[in-house]
Amino acid sequence: MIRVEALWLSVEALDMRAGMESILARVVQIFGAAQPHHAYLFANRRGTRMKVLVHDGQGIWLATRRLHQGRLFWRQGERGQVELTRAQFEALILGLRWEHLADGGVIHTL
Repeated sequence: MIRVEALWLSVEALDMRAGMESILARVVQIFGAAQPHHAYLFANRRGTRMKVLVHDGQGIWLATRRLHQGRLFWRQGERGQVELTRAQFEALILGLRWEHLADGGVIHTL
């Protein structure tokens, strides 16, 4: 199993044709460095695809997720990054409103 200690979301859209080297360069540009045991999430402009780059301490992993229905809830039109909790990450990859989850999985309104 790949150990992931922190999950980071890039709010800027990514061209899904980008490969591992291009995404790694984007991680360094946005987050400053690719930290071991951290995962970096990117989505396309339409919110139908996501790529996750993980540094496991030895190398780099790249995974892709494509939704066949619906969209990923992504913060559009912003710049920068957001750190996600495990519950927020799990909601995000299921296509749920992850930004409404507080610590402990409590759902609240903004």
